[in-house]
Amino acid sequence: MFNPSRDEVRQFFFAVWDKFRRQQPLEGAEAAALEIIQHHPEYHAILEHPDKYRDHDWTPEQGEGNPFLHLSLHLALEEQLAMNQPPGIREVVQKLADRLMDEHRARHEAIECLAEIIWQAQRAQRMPDTEEYLACLQRKC
Repeated sequence: MFNPSRDEVRQFFFAVWDKFRRQQPLEGAEAAALEIIQHHPEYHAILEHPDKYRDHDWTPEQGEGNPFLHLSLHLALEEQLAMNQPPGIREVVQKLADRLMDEHRARHEAIECLAEIIWQAQRAQRMPDTEEYLACLQRKC
């Protein structure tokens, strides 16, 4: 399992945005990352200034979410949807998108569940509970 550091994650997103702006070809997960970035224009200025934001900390006290965490959760969800892992996630996220009539908003709802399940797992020092993850998604439908 790939477990990138905070710096590696940030560098990945900075590099994707830089490649896009310079019209360079994207490889592998970079194309999916770019699509996510394009849905978040509020992060473009951050991605254009790696020297300023590479080591910046976003804390709840600031009232701002960490853009790199947000983008990473989106990317994780897209990978889950592509593989339908956990089994059934594609169907439930599509059901949520149909109810909301908005694919991107449905993905935001889904990453709220994903973030909660990851937080619970880290707190309890265990693997994420995929059944609870799917149940969280179902409750949003």
